[in-house]
Amino acid sequence: MGFLNYHHLRYFRAIATEGTLTGAAVKLGVAQSSLSVQLKQLEESIGQPLFRRESKSLLLTEAGRIALDYAETIFRSGDEMISVLQNSPTNRRRVLRVGAVATLSRNFQLACLQPFIGRHDVELVLRSGSLQELLRQLKAHTLDLVLSNLPVRRDAETEWHSHLLEEQPVALVGEKPRGKRKFKFPEDLETSPLLLPTLDSNLRASFDLVMEREGIRPVIAAEIDDMAMMRLLARDGAGIALVPPVVVAGELKRGQLAELYRFSDLKESFYAISPSRRVPNPLVEELLRKAKKRIND
Repeated sequence: MGFLNYHHLRYFRAIATEGTLTGAAVKLGVAQSSLSVQLKQLEESIGQPLFRRESKSLLLTEAGRIALDYAETIFRSGDEMISVLQNSPTNRRRVLRVGAVATLSRNFQLACLQPFIGRHDVELVLRSGSLQELLRQLKAHTLDLVLSNLPVRRDAETEWHSHLLEEQPVALVGEKPRGKRKFKFPEDLETSPLLLPTLDSNLRASFDLVMEREGIRPVIAAEIDDMAMMRLLARDGAGIALVPPVVVAGELKRGQLAELYRFSDLKESFYAISPSRRVPNPLVEELLRKAKKRIND
């Protein structure tokens, strides 16, 4: 068994935080050459590389991400020891890093994360962005999980796992028709402005096929890749939105919007994407388990 030098561990954490040997050396006030030697000794002690070079930066390997998590735990424990001995105890918290694509319903995200919100033993780190951007962070071990409305195919470099969490019906949602008039599908789509997902969305592709089948050329008011913006525009009367009703659940409940037509053959799927990990974050397993239980209940 290798010997763990805690000075090496502190240097390693600084390198991981700064992303470069130069930045870490400046922060710690030591020579870069000395820092490089200390890192090499730590890697030799552990028996695995902790960083991989990319351009001028150092990115954590999977072993590096695991080591950093343990390092943070070790240093937190040291801080807790001092706090306890000084009669100011603190609670240990585990970290769950979740990314969510910008097109994802905020209500769905909230439902997934609800079991962890407010827990004294869990710290949530939430990030938003494009799917490709979030996958890069997942691959670099700076995220534990990505929530998406698209599955991801496995490739030669990474064994992605796309866990299907939920399938939601899709509807046309907008202001209630005035008087006794009812919305007529598909005829009214020839004159009603529509708020649609962008062309790279699976939902948009399925909707376009329905329109082609019905012989309708819809009036497109806006193409939007952000569900929160879609909800706001629909609420402000900018057009009829093609969304899963969960996106506008609050507006439907308050009567600000109405479900005009629900498709029987269109569904929006929600996924949790994770890579294969030798030592997975147990909070990820808990999230997946509770999300699937919510579907089955």
